[in-house]
Amino acid sequence: MRETIKFNLRSALRELRAYLPAAIIRSWFAKMARRPRPVVKGEPGRAAFAMVILISTAFLSDPAAAQQGAGLEGQMLVETLRQGGYNIYFRHAATDWSQNDQVLSRGDWTDCDPSKMRQLSDAGRQTARSVGAAMRALKIPIGQVLASPYCRTVETARRMNLGPVETTTDIMNLRVAQYFGGKSTIVEHTRRRLATLPRAAANTVLVVHGNVLVAATDVYPQEAEAVVFRPAGKGIWTFVARITPQQWLRLAAEYGAEY
Repeated sequence: MRETIKFNLRSALRELRAYLPAAIIRSWFAKMARRPRPVVKGEPGRAAFAMVILISTAFLSDPAAAQQGAGLEGQMLVETLRQGGYNIYFRHAATDWSQNDQVLSRGDWTDCDPSKMRQLSDAGRQTARSVGAAMRALKIPIGQVLASPYCRTVETARRMNLGPVETTTDIMNLRVAQYFGGKSTIVEHTRRRLATLPRAAANTVLVVHGNVLVAATDVYPQEAEAVVFRPAGKGIWTFVARITPQQWLRLAAEYGAEY
């Protein structure tokens, strides 16, 4: 039994180190060491603790479970994002739903005329500015900002003011799938993009659409909500957290600088 516990503990720690920065893991164990706990006969101690963490990590790796789970939160989430190496997927900010997309030919989605394409609402514009300000206050490093070419996604990205905005058709609204090889092609490109490693010591921000993310990962974000993924390359990525605009503001108020 003792040898089995040792083996499981080593396996759990290997999985945990692959998921979180070493500094965060050390801080967890430091807190555990300082916290008095009742001694229970037959208690496996830290082996059980490591296995609980491993189970939690496995839960976070399941994108379907991400619909119900929040993932990392609070200071641990902020410290994780400050390390860099994550893809932060935003659905565009709130839009005016009295407007409708009228795509009649390729490229119509870039039109910023509200009589032709759905645009951001005034509330959505303010939310995009506030979320960007919160991320800057939290000192989260951003190496690249990508947006689908829709006017509402590009405007969201620009109003966040996190860096130069580049457009990409890797992740497109599924309503225009016929122009990009069909739904399966867009989903495949989306999954590949989520697995793409960001620039060194930075995160990549993706400002795109909700329908493609739910098709690719089973996670459906609300307008202006962020979903954080840890990419590992070769088509592999792990769900980390979901962050609403309100949560960004709370994080900035508690852990940000001069917010």
